[in-house]
Amino acid sequence: MAGVTLILLGATGYATADVLDVAPGILTRDGATVAPPTPTGSATASPAWAALPSPAPSPTSASPSPSATVPPPSGAALAKALGAIVKDPWLGPSVGVSVRDGETGEELYAVSPSAARAPASTLKVLSAFAVTSHLDLDARMTTKVVTGATPSEVVLVAGGDTLLGTGASDPTTVEGHAGVATLADEVARSLDERGAGAVTLRVDATYAAGPRYPATWKKEDIAAGFTQSVSMLDLVSQRAGGGRAAPPVPEAGVAAALAKALTARGHATTVAPLSGHGTPAPAGATELGAVESATYAEHLGFALQHSDNALTENLVRQAMVAAGASPAAPLGPPQFVVKTLADAGVPTTGLRLLDTSGLSPGQTATATVMADVLALATSGKDDDFLRAVASLPVAGLNGSLSDRYRGKETKAVAGIPRAKTGTLKGISSLAGTTVDADGHVLVFAVLADRVPASSGTLGARAALDRFVTALTLCGCH
Repeated sequence: MAGVTLILLGATGYATADVLDVAPGILTRDGATVAPPTPTGSATASPAWAALPSPAPSPTSASPSPSATVPPPSGAALAKALGAIVKDPWLGPSVGVSVRDGETGEELYAVSPSAARAPASTLKVLSAFAVTSHLDLDARMTTKVVTGATPSEVVLVAGGDTLLGTGASDPTTVEGHAGVATLADEVARSLDERGAGAVTLRVDATYAAGPRYPATWKKEDIAAGFTQSVSMLDLVSQRAGGGRAAPPVPEAGVAAALAKALTARGHATTVAPLSGHGTPAPAGATELGAVESATYAEHLGFALQHSDNALTENLVRQAMVAAGASPAAPLGPPQFVVKTLADAGVPTTGLRLLDTSGLSPGQTATATVMADVLALATSGKDDDFLRAVASLPVAGLNGSLSDRYRGKETKAVAGIPRAKTGTLKGISSLAGTTVDADGHVLVFAVLADRVPASSGTLGARAALDRFVTALTLCGCH
């Protein structure tokens, strides 16, 4: 288990804040105002903190667990350490908790864990499990251009990558790993070899196609730039963020960028209008050029670090296709997540999913299902899912936890817990892993869905961070 411990401590991913989970509260406890509240949150760059703790590197081989001779925390001791925090008024009257032994999955401490509560973005943990269960995490997405129905037609075929750059492909990054300029270079060379001149470019975005937006997403959140349409082809430069809405048909923007690049390379290109998701490229079409994305593991890590709603929905749809299912039905993706959990033996009682990202109101999950799933990773039962859990934000270091665990009450554990955050109006949650003072890997899930308006999100966040700090510092055997 030492290997797992170090993997869970290792820092990976991207230092930007969670699109939903930096939503500010209305007031602090003493009534001081904070940043202006927003419906769901806004993307914020990570602060340049000095003297960040250095996470342990991922090991090349496992060694005996430091906790092998020490019993796991006792329920009574955990109740003493955590009970008062669970009752903190800032969390409100509806709190569900489950703390597990990460090695065995045994529940060590719980408070109403089986009650159905709104999970917000912690729901992405469940979706990540579905993604890792059905996709090859080391595989990549291919965006290509092939010949069309006539010699003067070419077809841009979507392959799932929504993090395309406009410039040359950059193999050192996730965003822009595949670039439109590189694709244009390859296509232009192929057209030159064929003696082609001007061309018409059309789009085939039929792969893993489904509704542009889950029907239960709020239109105002989309308009405010808190999320964007779920597509299989997009540019990083078009993505929503910072109050900027994304284009409703991102494939058109990719086609326009490619057409401009091809024209600059001597092949005047006209873009054919896109209707719906377009039509499939001709059977047996010849490939003229292609670029590959970063791996699925890296894209999933990006989605978890950024709490990216559209990318999470994208990956679940691709997982459905890999499993032989169609993502076309409006509730197909959330039903697929529930089925994947059930097939793995995870109890699904209390799950009511309307999307796979946690943005829709009216969804419920339980602390039990969150902890059950996370324990599959830490107990060594699912190495692929462990890779996803290892990419969760790290306390005080990156993602949606980059600006947390900085105060005097919590900074002692910065760099140790990693967790998926969840924040919507009146909802605050945290689900992840930590390592206690005795070296035990622990799993935790805390869902609070009646956070008082008087304390706001920041009050609930502070209480959750104190909970995880107490759990991490506890030598409660």
